[in-house]
Amino acid sequence: MGKEIESHAQETSNRVQTTELLSRRWLSKSAFEIELIRPKSFAFKAGQTICFLHESLKRYYSLLSTPDDPILKLCVHHVPKGRFSPILADAEIGSRFKFTGPHGYFTYKRSARQTVFVASGTGVAPFVSMGRSGVTDFILLHEVTSVEDLYYQRIFQKITSNYVPCFLEAIPLDPKPPGTFHGNAVSFIKTNLKPANYDFYLCGEREMIREVTLLVDERFAGSYVFTEVFY
Repeated sequence: MGKEIESHAQETSNRVQTTELLSRRWLSKSAFEIELIRPKSFAFKAGQTICFLHESLKRYYSLLSTPDDPILKLCVHHVPKGRFSPILADAEIGSRFKFTGPHGYFTYKRSARQTVFVASGTGVAPFVSMGRSGVTDFILLHEVTSVEDLYYQRIFQKITSNYVPCFLEAIPLDPKPPGTFHGNAVSFIKTNLKPANYDFYLCGEREMIREVTLLVDERFAGSYVFTEVFY
């Protein structure tokens, strides 16, 4: 039975589907959000990704949407000289794209341990989906370089009292936004998390994930780590 279910899920995730660009809005100088038509047969779990197919390219993006939303939303890191993000940045509304999915196992697993979400940049996307899908009582550390990179600050402030923007560079604001931390996620964890067992969910840059994972192994034995490398 288990093998049959797994096989069916794999067949579904590899099915090529077509969508259409409904809208695009810029969140900052380096990131934008797009809305896409959701195929009627498409089902997913919060935290999963879709994979765009364009000529020989494949690009994965985590869904911002909840499983009940009528449309699909994505947060895209714009790389001006990249191979795919400029296509999404410049595509006309109504453009059609092919994709497969859902992909991945970066989904929320309920447990008795405290949940700690750690994101860098647009790696915050799957946590938007999880939070809007009903996950609460989590700590969220979001590594950014400027205030404009806190794309979904208002959403998280409504869901959790433990939303911590971690500024990697000094910001010229006085007073600084409440609850902010100057330094990366590793520094915050070292100075603010008490010894305990946690569930760490890490999404974003490879170096951030590596550093946090090493710290967890060193200081928080018995904790679980779930990762999604974004770029």
